[in-house]
Amino acid sequence: QQQRSLQGLRREAARYYRQHRVPQRMEEALNALFPQRPADLYGELANYFSKFSKAPVICKLVGRKVLDGVGQPTLEVEIYCTVKNYEKRICSTVMSSHSQISENALPETTEADEKERSDSVNTAVEWVNESLNMMLRGLKPTDQCKIDKILGEYFTKKAEEKKDVQKQEEEEEATLALTSCTPSATSLPGKKKSAKPGKKVAAAERTIPRAEPAESVLRGSVAIGGTSLAVAKAGATISHIPLYLHIALLKRDQDSLKEMTLPLPMVTLLNCEKISRAKLRLVKEVMLIPPVQLSLKQGIERVLDIQKEMMRLLQPPGEAVHSQVADSKKGRAHNTGKKAPPQALKRISHLGCLITGCDNLEQPLLLIQTVCNNIGLELGTDIYLAINCAAHELMDYVKGKYEILTGTFKSPDEMVDMYVELINKFPFIMALIDPLRKEDRQQWSNICCALGSKCYLIAEDAATYISKLKIDQNINVPMCSGVVLKYINQTKVSDLIELTGLLDGQRHITILGSPDGESSDDSLVDLAVGLGARFIKLGGLSRGERVTKYNRLLAIEEELAKNRTLREANLEFIAFAEESQPEEQLSDVLPPPKQDSLPPQLSQPAPQIHSLPAQL
Repeated sequence: QQQRSLQGLRREAARYYRQHRVPQRMEEALNALFPQRPADLYGELANYFSKFSKAPVICKLVGRKVLDGVGQPTLEVEIYCTVKNYEKRICSTVMSSHSQISENALPETTEADEKERSDSVNTAVEWVNESLNMMLRGLKPTDQCKIDKILGEYFTKKAEEKKDVQKQEEEEEATLALTSCTPSATSLPGKKKSAKPGKKVAAAERTIPRAEPAESVLRGSVAIGGTSLAVAKAGATISHIPLYLHIALLKRDQDSLKEMTLPLPMVTLLNCEKISRAKLRLVKEVMLIPPVQLSLKQGIERVLDIQKEMMRLLQPPGEAVHSQVADSKKGRAHNTGKKAPPQALKRISHLGCLITGCDNLEQPLLLIQTVCNNIGLELGTDIYLAINCAAHELMDYVKGKYEILTGTFKSPDEMVDMYVELINKFPFIMALIDPLRKEDRQQWSNICCALGSKCYLIAEDAATYISKLKIDQNINVPMCSGVVLKYINQTKVSDLIELTGLLDGQRHITILGSPDGESSDDSLVDLAVGLGARFIKLGGLSRGERVTKYNRLLAIEEELAKNRTLREANLEFIAFAEESQPEEQLSDVLPPPKQDSLPPQLSQPAPQIHSLPAQL
């Protein structure tokens, strides 16, 4: 009876293995490997049979609260998959924190924002560990679109729940107000209060558009972006390809790519403090852009040379003399010990760049011009500049004007004239970021007409929110050359793929930018390369969380060059017509200006449009 039972098991096992073609594949593997006689026979057998294993599926999500580069709480998402019947940790991602309040906000506002951010991260951790963990279990991490759709539906559901709660609270408050309502002094009939004698009411105050309310951020929304990016990284890891290639294939819906381009880095050199004693308030960042003729490695080395000379110039004269005297007393012994960091390093911004204060708009530009002259570089040929104006932080709504210097105000129309004069005087400025508020749409149109063929006019904080762009797909609100996209909150990988496709189709440039509270996660660089961004804005060449990203960009350049898939970047300036179609349409962008009207740095012949890949 035992023998009959054993024979039955053998027959059942034989049927099972024949059903899965195990004997046939074993014979194929042995026949294929014998001529090779590999040193690790069982390793090769494992590799051979791994091709027939089931695709890994998500089995667990883990969310935890961590700190970013400036000590603010943020979210980390880990993904575990079932791989060959075993649970395996695949990857993790750390989201960058982002704050919508300005640098000169009141302490009470900053404190409230920090508390809200902490509560939001706690909620996000709860979402990841509970709801999202259950919803994504059993799905393939390579199904990015499907997973992003689930994440989007979950976010919409949570947003609707919040609206219902708010509506109920408002109704309760209204009911309570009606039952306990008493006549107030302000509601009594009588004469209206007149303005005090001698007090002028600015006419601009009545005409300046009020600031649009900031996009409400749903508490816990960072869980959506963190999970989507973690899934993309897991999909790349399982597919055994780099994340940037995985993103590029998702965007172009292809199995392989012949060539890829690298984004040009916008490296922040100076951070002009707006809350210091210095008068200049208009300039937030001064950035360096290496020319396209240089490799990325050569461009970074050139920026480092400029930064080194800048630090030498910014070092206080007294300290420089003191340092030389101390070195002469120590003799050669000082070379054997640790060198003290330069004085300028003690003034490093959270953006990873030098902090300085200036008294007028030309001062930082002339300072950089001096630095370049000292090391034999020419601005406009060997290096270019970009300025982040952050104009939305400067509006005085009482006067209806921008306070560009302490006590100096300019109307939106005067700002346009000022920028035209600035670019004409300093033609090596390649880009202006946020030169105006998003609400000054007429002035954006005017500045694009005046300067659109001379420099890029980029909207960062002035850009329409990603969620709104997805709905109405109107990039030109306000009219601009391109936008800075940031991967924050509920933004998903599919959202960036969709929006960059829209930008490419309308010949706007895409810049991927890092938020203020950057983390050590370098996925942003892979996103920029995979999406075909024209520029990448990572901050300065200091602080580990920012240098990590530059190192990743250098590694990608080396890898693409080794694989012979690196394509040189080509820049085209975008010209705007003075009297083009209405702003609401996306056809405002005209072909590039004539060759003789291009600035010197772009005077080389441009390739034909039809010869460029789709992403350009």
